[in-house]
Amino acid sequence: MPTPCPTAMSDALILYKNVEIHQQELCVLTDVDLELHGGEFVYFIGKVGSGKTSLLKTFYGELDVIAGQAGVLGYDMRRIKRKHIPRLRRRLGIIFQDFQLLIDRTVADNLEFVLRATGWKGKGKIKARIEEVLRLVGMENKGYKLPHELSGGEQQRIVIARAMLNSPEIILADEPTGNLDAETSHDIVRLLHDISREEGTLVVMTTHNLQLLHEFPGRVYRCQEHLLKEVTAEYAVPACSGNGQI
Repeated sequence: MPTPCPTAMSDALILYKNVEIHQQELCVLTDVDLELHGGEFVYFIGKVGSGKTSLLKTFYGELDVIAGQAGVLGYDMRRIKRKHIPRLRRRLGIIFQDFQLLIDRTVADNLEFVLRATGWKGKGKIKARIEEVLRLVGMENKGYKLPHELSGGEQQRIVIARAMLNSPEIILADEPTGNLDAETSHDIVRLLHDISREEGTLVVMTTHNLQLLHEFPGRVYRCQEHLLKEVTAEYAVPACSGNGQI
């Protein structure tokens, strides 16, 4: 059972109060307050090195929380035991900018590897789930392909399919459009937005592409000067100037 944490008394999937995060000896973020729920689409923005990715890493136990109260899916991230982190991560979908697909295996084999590693058994059940998530991301005819035979956008769709395999309550997407062109980026964020709305999944995404915030509204938090501040109101209407990048 997870160690009791603040989320046990709330319907929030992520609940942080007065959290402090360090990278090695350096304080990256302090006084972080967050309350995030299922079905929300949340952006973290800010300059490189401002703490966006570090904050994301604390959600899946890759980086420790130094101070404050930190709850993710009922786990106390201040006190979580190493042996419980894989159990937490099975309830999360994590999307990386660099795909991290196994290059010597087909799309279907990549997905089967994850399912078997997370305890799935039965060839029929595994095959059916793979077909289901590939349909979800519009890649139902690509299971036989190797990663290098796919475009960047297609590879990112496969990564989203992989993240959805275990029906996660939270998807964490770290710059998922960073290596993609504008049109493909638009398609990928639309897909994540649809998943959030239709599946009731909490999606948390870091990005530098501010145009996406206008096209696909959500809650917006900026990491700046070691603080996390909600700035959703700044993006409630289309920007009148600027090139959409920070």
